[in-house]
Amino acid sequence: MKINLEDLNLEQEKYIIVGVSAGPDSMALLHYLINNLNTNIVCAHINHNVRKESEIEEEYLKEYCKENKIIFERMKIEKYSNNNFEAEARSKRYEFYASLLKKYNCKYLFLAHHGDDLIETVLMKIARGSNLEGYAGIKKISKFRNKYFIVRPFLEYTKKDLIEYLHKNNIKYYIDKSNNDTTYTRNRYRKNILPLLKNEDINIHKKFLKYSETLLEYDNYIKNTTKSIVNNFFKNNILDIQEFNKIDDFMKKNSIYYILNNLYNNIPNIVTEKHVQNLQNIINSNVNNGCLNMPKGLVIVKEYNKIIFNFKNLSSDDYKIELKSENIINEHIIEYIDSCENDGNDVCRLNSKEIALPLYLRNKKSGDFLEVLGLNGKKKVKDIFIEKKIPIRKRESYPLLVDNNDNILWIPNLKKSKFNKKKEEKYDIILKYYEREEEINE
Repeated sequence: MKINLEDLNLEQEKYIIVGVSAGPDSMALLHYLINNLNTNIVCAHINHNVRKESEIEEEYLKEYCKENKIIFERMKIEKYSNNNFEAEARSKRYEFYASLLKKYNCKYLFLAHHGDDLIETVLMKIARGSNLEGYAGIKKISKFRNKYFIVRPFLEYTKKDLIEYLHKNNIKYYIDKSNNDTTYTRNRYRKNILPLLKNEDINIHKKFLKYSETLLEYDNYIKNTTKSIVNNFFKNNILDIQEFNKIDDFMKKNSIYYILNNLYNNIPNIVTEKHVQNLQNIINSNVNNGCLNMPKGLVIVKEYNKIIFNFKNLSSDDYKIELKSENIINEHIIEYIDSCENDGNDVCRLNSKEIALPLYLRNKKSGDFLEVLGLNGKKKVKDIFIEKKIPIRKRESYPLLVDNNDNILWIPNLKKSKFNKKKEEKYDIILKYYEREEEINE
């Protein structure tokens, strides 16, 4: 078994990290690197704490590292917090790897994924749906957190190859019995589909590797092309729909993948084809306002001809504050004034004898309505916001003037209630709305 590591210039590295479970794949990798590298090796072991054999495996690996004079680092997962064991274990595992890369000031993490793993991953991505890069499966070398590299040197070999290598070198390893548990998706592919493919071609993993490398070449070209055009319609986390619609459908889809993956810092397994399709549906919809909730708190909002991407909840915290002489809520300013010649929606005149004091400013609640001045009827606040083209992301925090009985008296700068007075009528309260100017940082 021969692995080409010359391109990595590892002789310049003081340390490398190797993820080792004590199973056959990682033990083969650890043994190979010990015998073929002159740099310091850090063995990174995670005790997932779900099998009684875990303690035995950890102790074996600790002694193996001691005998071979390499550094042993371990982490034990004491508890899990959700129902997705695989996802949580993976997250904790990579957090541990990242901490070691930082601790030893090194940039290479070696993992023992092999050709069989590649086949399984490609098939799972096809079944789940992905983009071109996702369909390629596992990369030989991939970026990790934008400053580290994950190296997978065994993609040209199968598990059978690795076990033969271990037997030839008399290396002990442990088998994780949970790998036979078909509750896990990967195990079903491994048990039911992989043998069929190998019956067709014993070297099928090499065909999948070629397939993967070809897709990655195309993906790299498409990404470079996409990157060169995205700035024409996507700036400051806002997508201009008119400019976006000038490109062809193929580049539209790739642009959406590119934007979403960049927003998620290219963390794998977050953006799926379904997410991309949902966003395309909103863009193509005739509805002026829409909202799409994405994983990890990303909220995508359509506002007429714009798509806004934000990692904040659309709804601000509920508030209700007593009206003071001057009140500032986000970009809105409402203040008491002595007189005003204007009689537009930015001015509110009230007779204190017809309302319940004190007055308050609060955000919108579900079911809110306004008894509109001159209409002799009620209108939902939600419908007024739509008519006035208030962006959906601003509606939940927009201030409403209410009295002590929670009657809505005024939607500042938008609509007056039946309680509002004209200039020639009797009133003793005048309120004025201003929009706060945007602060400019020099």
